[in-house]
Amino acid sequence: MEMKILWIGAAAVIGWVAYYLFARQFVFNFVTGYPLVKKMKAAQEDLIADNANKYTTTSVVITSLFLLIIFFIIIKFCPTYFMIAFFGGFVACGLMLIKQYGPTNRKIFDSFCGAYYRFVPDDELRTAMYNMKPSQMKVRLHAMGVSTDWIPEFKN
Repeated sequence: MEMKILWIGAAAVIGWVAYYLFARQFVFNFVTGYPLVKKMKAAQEDLIADNANKYTTTSVVITSLFLLIIFFIIIKFCPTYFMIAFFGGFVACGLMLIKQYGPTNRKIFDSFCGAYYRFVPDDELRTAMYNMKPSQMKVRLHAMGVSTDWIPEFKN
């Protein structure tokens, strides 16, 4: 009985880590990555390269594969109590992080800038994104005559 309790705890931690490493990135791609790239393209077609969408799609495919492999192993080879604990940890991590999603969170927007600056052809805008300075991004976009609507207002 004691070993089952230890395995339940381990399964919950494994589920939590699986969400944190893979599902969080998967959600980031759909909540932040694709929407911001789309807004940048709407502001000006050549503001960000087309490879940004390919980069995001690659991330979605890879994280999906990892999640599917993990889910297959858990469902196929683990006892029911282990599955329940795993998915409990998985859901718990998702609920813990739910308020952090979206580009209006400064850390998430900085993560976007840190990952996608390499797809911006304009040197000054790319440098501002690399340095994660939205104020400099806005100044450069105004100088270029491009809308700054894709840069969100951050919530505290």
